[in-house]
Amino acid sequence: MKVLKFGGSSVAKPERILLIVAILQKYQARGDKFTVVFSAFGGVTDGLIDMAKKAEHGDMSYLVSFEQVKERHLSAAKELISKDKLKQVLAHLEKNLDDLLNVLKGIYLIQEVSMRTLDYVVSFGERLSNFIIAHILDNNGVSAEFLDARYIIKTDRNFGAAKVDFPETEKLIDRYFNKHADKVQIVTGFIGSVKGSGRGKDFGLTTTLGRGGSDYTAAILASGLNAEVIEIWTDVDGVLTADPRKVKKAFTIPTMTYAEAMEMSHFGAKVIYPPTLVPALRKKIPLYIKNTFNPDYVGTLVSTVKNKSEHAVQGISSISNVSLLTISGSGLFGTPGVAGRMFTALSNNGVNVILITQGSSESSISFAVQPNDAEKAKKSVDAAFDSELKNGSVNPLLVEPELAVIAIVGENMRFRQGIAGTMFEALGKNGVNCIAIAQGSSELNISVVVPRTDESKALNALHEAFFLSETMTLNLFIVGTGLIGSTLLKQIAKQAAFLKTHHSIELKIVGLSNSRLMSFEPLALSHESLFEGGSLLKAHSSQPADIAHFVERMQTMNLPNAIFVDCTSNASVAHAYKEILESSISIVTPNKIANSGSYDRYLELKATARKKGVKFMYETNVGAGLPVISTLNDLMNSGDDVLKIEGVLSGSLSYIFNNFKKETKFSDVVKQAQKLGYTEPDPRTDLMGVDVKRKLLILARESGLPLEEKDIIFHYFLPETCVEAPDVSTFFKELELADNYFSKLINTLPEGNKFRLIAKIENKTATIGLESVNIKNPFYSLDGSDNMIVFTTERYNDRPLVVRGPGAGAEVTAAGIFAEIISIGKYLL
Repeated sequence: MKVLKFGGSSVAKPERILLIVAILQKYQARGDKFTVVFSAFGGVTDGLIDMAKKAEHGDMSYLVSFEQVKERHLSAAKELISKDKLKQVLAHLEKNLDDLLNVLKGIYLIQEVSMRTLDYVVSFGERLSNFIIAHILDNNGVSAEFLDARYIIKTDRNFGAAKVDFPETEKLIDRYFNKHADKVQIVTGFIGSVKGSGRGKDFGLTTTLGRGGSDYTAAILASGLNAEVIEIWTDVDGVLTADPRKVKKAFTIPTMTYAEAMEMSHFGAKVIYPPTLVPALRKKIPLYIKNTFNPDYVGTLVSTVKNKSEHAVQGISSISNVSLLTISGSGLFGTPGVAGRMFTALSNNGVNVILITQGSSESSISFAVQPNDAEKAKKSVDAAFDSELKNGSVNPLLVEPELAVIAIVGENMRFRQGIAGTMFEALGKNGVNCIAIAQGSSELNISVVVPRTDESKALNALHEAFFLSETMTLNLFIVGTGLIGSTLLKQIAKQAAFLKTHHSIELKIVGLSNSRLMSFEPLALSHESLFEGGSLLKAHSSQPADIAHFVERMQTMNLPNAIFVDCTSNASVAHAYKEILESSISIVTPNKIANSGSYDRYLELKATARKKGVKFMYETNVGAGLPVISTLNDLMNSGDDVLKIEGVLSGSLSYIFNNFKKETKFSDVVKQAQKLGYTEPDPRTDLMGVDVKRKLLILARESGLPLEEKDIIFHYFLPETCVEAPDVSTFFKELELADNYFSKLINTLPEGNKFRLIAKIENKTATIGLESVNIKNPFYSLDGSDNMIVFTTERYNDRPLVVRGPGAGAEVTAAGIFAEIISIGKYLL
């Protein structure tokens, strides 16, 4: 004998019922012996409760809801049952629906609904659905008959969640099925009746077995029939590693033990109703979780056999909304019976405790309850410790709402080192704070309480850590689709597959913005789609760009492994960095504004990143793709003493002075640099050292000097007439007039020497100015638009350490940004 159960989603629509018919026809064709339990049509149980509550409050709209339910059942019968049998079926349905309406009218008249009455009202859901489906099956060649479970399942009078009398129930099951062995029994899930309350052939008062009780009905039948297997048919491919609505990469667990299934169901896995496992375990009946809409998939097998998977953790579950209550005070220390008094008080007031944790100091005990029990729990515990509260040895119960419980479950966790470490590392790197922690000595479960807003992030972070540890998904939010941003997008598109295959890093662009539009649709990483960021935004979005709203959306999405990439030079974007870091989102940026602002702001950003355990990376602030800041940090972290830092830090100024010779006009060289795209639209921005000052200031701060921009000494070389020109065209005219000045300047050079605009940090002083260099100087050999940074340290004194290469350009800057994104991925992996 097999006992099959189909849930409400499986019978929500007529076409879904036909899928079940096809499944059962196959079972019958291969000679299987089976009994089937059905839930109410999807949504009907909630609808019946809502009708009763409306009637109780004198709301006549319960009649509208009733008519909708009536029409739904009659329509299903008319659509799926042949005309020769339909009249009899409709007559039975009409009688049951009339009974339901009369009860609702009674509730409306007295404006009261007890749990006993409510059980009777909701029983109509299963009674109607199972009666219809029994006739549909019979109409389609499966010899079936309807069985009202109230005849065979006997319970106590605990309406709403009745306890089953197993000896009596199993005796009735055995007797009934022996008499009706010739037909497939279609049994109402969820309901039973009070033992000894009926008269004659009546089955007595109707009870329900608790929400999810149809699964329990199947297990009760299987126990009474000593069934070979129980099959729970639902709308997913078995028990998944996590809730697929919250973790998109969740996958089916092929096998698990009863203990693991019990833990998963207790901590929010809705696929299995916890009491279902008790009769199954007692008789050691294997239980399959299968998908009605994918019937050929094997699903999940729950049995006594441990999963031989390499994964230590079987699944990750959560309870989405709990309140954490904490009792504390000096009066708890070393006092016997404190926990007993507290839990007795909670039990006496009907409060179910989800999680308990106590520190070894004995100064506090924390426990989690459902939010609607929090106030009741507080009152009951405060009352139990009234005298201690009055003398101050115990503090009033602290209630923390809006929390969630996350649990990792698995029998393979036992004696496996590092499981807790992996769990807390994954949470910590994603900025998820653990408010409370609980673990039993069985090592079957480790549970943590986290802010409810972080539930989804925590689930995804843990799922990656335990099931997808070989691949890390990075969620990128990119602002700026200009030259650097678009180049970065192209590089990401080109390298995405390679990174996933060879470095186990999967890149996902989930937010994109330029100065006009922004979008939060996940973008396909194809070279064509990312070729032009601006065009891509036009195709995907009509949302106007706004950095405040962009940050707010990132916070709302609250994704794990999130990285904000700023490809702009925008001050308002830089001003949002602290809020972004506070949200546990890493930042990669070539934007120099944040780090070259006030020194206090610079320190604040670095401290915030450290506090939140995220990365704030800005290598491209100084040398584009060159490893300047990382080299400086490595020198200092290894204990080297930096004596002097010198650098040509501007690609445009490098080009200009590499090409300025005695036989050339200075104005011509500047014009050529602008034409090649090396300078800003107004070359004075480069020639006045705006960019170089920022870079030198950042280098100074990274070396430990608390400098502000005003502390940098810049030896200006541009004539005042050029500086004060009202526009760019006038500037170039004044620059041409100044060619004689620059000609005299270069003629002052010793024979063979060259000019270089060198930024320098020495003796705690930062200066920038033109210097004459000879062939022995490292800067002499510079050409093109290369940058060069020279570190003179205790270790690199006679022969300084030189970093040289392209210091500007979209390709190298984007590559530098990309490298830091990958670096964060490897840190998180």
